[in-house]
Amino acid sequence: MWHDILMVVIGLIIGIIIGVVVARYFIKKYMKDNPPINEEMIKALMMQMGRKPNQKQINQMMKSMSKYM
Repeated sequence: MWHDILMVVIGLIIGIIIGVVVARYFIKKYMKDNPPINEEMIKALMMQMGRKPNQKQINQMMKSMSKYM
């Protein structure tokens, strides 16, 4: 009886670990393929703040954003 309960608990723990690893992989892949912010969004944001961004500033922002992803 205890053996059966122990096997179920071990199976659940292994399933949770595998699920977390697989979900993390797919989320990272999705975020890499579809970044939440792109160059056009940064350009529009800076224009709304009253600044005319140049390409160097946009590249710096993209680089700093990619650090946190």
